[in-house]
Amino acid sequence: MEFDVVDLSRLQFAMTALYHFLFVPLTIGLSILLATMETVYVMTGREIWKRMVKFWGTLFGINFVLGVATGLTMEFQFGMNWAYFSQYVGDVFGAPLAIEGLMAFFLEATFVGLFFFGWDKLSRRQHLAATWAVAIGTNLSALWILIANGWMQHPVGSVFNPDTMRMEVSSFYDVLFNPVAQAKFVHTVSAGYITAAMFMLGISAWYMLQGRHVRIAKRSMAIASAFGFASALSVVVLGDESGYEANLNQQMKLATIEAMWETEPAPAAFNIVAWPDMEGRDNLFAIEVPYVMGLIATRSLDTVIPGIKDLVERSKDRIRQGAIAWDALQKIRNDADGVGEDVRNTFARNADSLGYAYLLLPYTDNPMEATDEQVDAAAWSTVPNVLPMFYAFRIMVACGFFFILMTAVFFYYSSSGQLDRLREKRRWLLHIAVWSIPLPWIACEMGWFVAEYGRQPWIIESMLPTAVGVSSLSVTEVLLTLAGFVALYSTLLVVEVTLMIKYIRIGPDEDETVGDTRATSARPLADPAPVPAE
Repeated sequence: MEFDVVDLSRLQFAMTALYHFLFVPLTIGLSILLATMETVYVMTGREIWKRMVKFWGTLFGINFVLGVATGLTMEFQFGMNWAYFSQYVGDVFGAPLAIEGLMAFFLEATFVGLFFFGWDKLSRRQHLAATWAVAIGTNLSALWILIANGWMQHPVGSVFNPDTMRMEVSSFYDVLFNPVAQAKFVHTVSAGYITAAMFMLGISAWYMLQGRHVRIAKRSMAIASAFGFASALSVVVLGDESGYEANLNQQMKLATIEAMWETEPAPAAFNIVAWPDMEGRDNLFAIEVPYVMGLIATRSLDTVIPGIKDLVERSKDRIRQGAIAWDALQKIRNDADGVGEDVRNTFARNADSLGYAYLLLPYTDNPMEATDEQVDAAAWSTVPNVLPMFYAFRIMVACGFFFILMTAVFFYYSSSGQLDRLREKRRWLLHIAVWSIPLPWIACEMGWFVAEYGRQPWIIESMLPTAVGVSSLSVTEVLLTLAGFVALYSTLLVVEVTLMIKYIRIGPDEDETVGDTRATSARPLADPAPVPAE
């Protein structure tokens, strides 16, 4: 097998990104749940809520530390494996990533220490404020990271400077309020909320099956099912918003998600099941639901969704236009001071299509001399592999509807005071909850695969192909770092799972004979002495 620097660099970044995202959703969701439970503790004074916060906080802490460790390596890779990309987007990426570090991560990291070590040093309200600071910082971190990522999906508020060969910010407001970034943010944090809710629900169900820590398990199950039900509904609604934005800004991604090879009359049908054939450029079979795709993606009955083949034809026009921009750019770079205004004007008129000219570089050294066959090959390179895109999206959606069903069922039992009935007559539901713990992570990973792989061959949508952004490294160098990351991350995964299982088995620090007493005003942070159960 022949290894390619671009493919290996993509594999390395994909591995580290997907691994890092194993920790992010749980951190986002648990931070809000911890703050909510501690709010109940402060308002009611019931010690059982404090024990709940401490127990779930321990699991949060394990996840948080490993999430930070794996996240740092991703930023190092920008300079290590993607040198030209880093130089190309530095002016744009610098601001959101710096703000994320200064405003969000420092806030989160500072107050997480107070959360763990401040129980005996802060008043209840002060500790609650620290917990909410952790939750807010965690969500703000996601916001700024997704603003940067959203810009890669829809690069607004910036212009390309041919003299510096860099993107430069023209409107930070547009970068900040990029509709793709905002849609990704609310969808991602909602996915984090449902991840934490299903995690808490599954562990609580395991305790109920074991007959251990039942009082804490029932309360945890109640808050997880309510929080999870609301989050699951929002994930579906906000996912629809992401699909709408994709139709506006990333039509090829939407077409590949739906395996829509031909442009259909509006409103387009939705393929429930299909088997896309990349070589034949068609579906071997498909089961369709009429009108649904058109309604979801366009929110209208008369807006046409272009198919893959039509989008490829449009790419050919942009490739030819981009070749003109590429030729003008070479003249500017060779003689920046002496080049005439006509050359700069030619570049300015065609600059939006410059990225498409780079798609020709694997086939010719001079895009202006590209043949029709080379233009056709470059245009078809804009189509991601349809089969994995099609099914990754449907796995994610199927999980989303399953989460709605599961959380709704447990919300019904908890709100009607029938959780004990689950232990007696519906134990199979508890078993399903336990075995469902991995599903949110599968859904999240599928979502990120769709978002990032669906953008290929672009590292910045329609502006910079992935192959152009890579560093000048040898295959051996990338293989060595890839092997190092695999070894390191495998070790961290073993540590994470071992610690999680250890502390879940230990369980909350709770004496089952203790009643649901309130903390006294004289000792607001001390546990009450054991009293007979009511």
